[in-house]
Amino acid sequence: MVLKGSSLRQTLAVVLVLSVFALVQAEDPYRFFNWNVTYGDIYPLGVRQQGILINGQFPGPDLYSVTNDNLIINVYNNLDEPFLLSWNGMQQRRNSYEDGVYGTTCPIPPGKNFTYILQAKDQIGTFYYFPSLAFHKAAGGFGGIRILSRPRIPVPFPDPAGDFTVLIGDWFKTDHKKLQAKLDRGHKLPFPAGILINGHGPNGAFFTVEQGKTYRFRISNVGLQNSLNFRIQGHKMKLVEVEGTHTVQTMYESLDVHVGQSYSVLVTMDQSAQDFYIVASTRFTDKILTTTATLHYSNSNKALSGPIPGGPTDQINWSLNQARSIRTNLTASGPRPNPQGSYHYGLINITRTIKLVSSADQVKGKQRYAVNSVSFIPADTPLKLADYFKIGGVFRVGSISDKPTGQNMYLDTSVMGADFRAFVEIVFENHESIVQSWHIDGYAFWVVGMDGGLWTPDSRKEYNLRDAVSRSTTQVYPRSWTAIYMALDNVGMWNVRTEFWARQYLGQQFYLRVYSPVNSPRDEYPIPKNALLCGRAQGKSTRPL
Repeated sequence: MVLKGSSLRQTLAVVLVLSVFALVQAEDPYRFFNWNVTYGDIYPLGVRQQGILINGQFPGPDLYSVTNDNLIINVYNNLDEPFLLSWNGMQQRRNSYEDGVYGTTCPIPPGKNFTYILQAKDQIGTFYYFPSLAFHKAAGGFGGIRILSRPRIPVPFPDPAGDFTVLIGDWFKTDHKKLQAKLDRGHKLPFPAGILINGHGPNGAFFTVEQGKTYRFRISNVGLQNSLNFRIQGHKMKLVEVEGTHTVQTMYESLDVHVGQSYSVLVTMDQSAQDFYIVASTRFTDKILTTTATLHYSNSNKALSGPIPGGPTDQINWSLNQARSIRTNLTASGPRPNPQGSYHYGLINITRTIKLVSSADQVKGKQRYAVNSVSFIPADTPLKLADYFKIGGVFRVGSISDKPTGQNMYLDTSVMGADFRAFVEIVFENHESIVQSWHIDGYAFWVVGMDGGLWTPDSRKEYNLRDAVSRSTTQVYPRSWTAIYMALDNVGMWNVRTEFWARQYLGQQFYLRVYSPVNSPRDEYPIPKNALLCGRAQGKSTRPL
């Protein structure tokens, strides 16, 4: 049949409408958030403090998403100083401009707002957000992130009866500005005053459950410096997910959660109808700090009772063995339908080995911390903007070596260059007597090995090249090493940092510039139209709105 005249025009119109509808239907959903950041009085340890609230809440509201959702987060800064939020574990695929650390994003000025445009691209799992500037993290401003799987992709466990965010972390009674001033004067932080669970001190947080049902607990250590052990009186925890990776479902009586790390566990309420302690306590400290919350059975006929269940204290081997037991579930789907184990990281040739050694020392009489002898100092312009606008003199690629140099500590704006699509081995070596914790923005990596002593090429014989867990934050035990494999598949300027926040503030970080010469939106998105411009980028133009 041949169509002519008006019939042809009507048919073409219908086809056009259907095409547009199909395009709209194919686009991933949008979720909109308006967040008002203010100071407010909080009493987490029984004394009044000035906290950072989001929409009046401490901690802030959960950021809820499904894989590939677009998140439009309008943040109003009503503090008296610049502010930024970062997204611990969200990879910001091809979009480091939105990462929310000073190396990539201009701060939101007091009284102004900025709209983050994020996508939970090809991710699932448990993460958190936090304020990245100054020492704001010691005042709050953090909250949980949960990215659920798309409905058509199977999850390797039944839907739980409930899903709880559990934010644990050490806490100081001292105002965050006074803590920052102490660091600025060249001093170390004191020992924390206590531990919080969801912003509450002892017995402040409350979780109500029904007997016989199974619940998911998403646990994140949002603290400043201490590893914490987490446990629930009378209940075992089945680990199911670590920072976006479904894990082998192992039962644990307690879990070590190092600073910056996130875990998901399933807990079945299979005990008698009463209340039980939820406990978080410090690890590897001379003085053990402990706090509790309440697990309340809805039909409870007995209040909290008995001694608080004890946990491990300073046993390094216990924690090391637990870490080695956490492995990827190779039969489970991830954010995409294919099983997670279908990417055989153990069969890929390493193109480069980077060895990072942390250190603590004084520079000009003040306490500083470094990586490969370089103690990071911020530039006057975010590095990503300087790179985009080709502003010279802000930073130098190669200002940090990919091997320890043995030099005395010095200050610099350290940036390490790396090639897009390289496959690298990174070794974190810890010569100190503390447990450390390291995070890489923009990526998940495979934790292939960890052990005591110094790393050598022979250490590769110990690597797990089959089902190592993939995550974004890893611990390094005292006088030990941890090795990771990472596919550099995300172009951008990415922060590599200690999660010990005083050390990060005083220089133990650098930026990894993953570079593609193609300059194509296939590899990296153009600068956001609404990007804030500051420093030497002020007065430049982004793109037409």
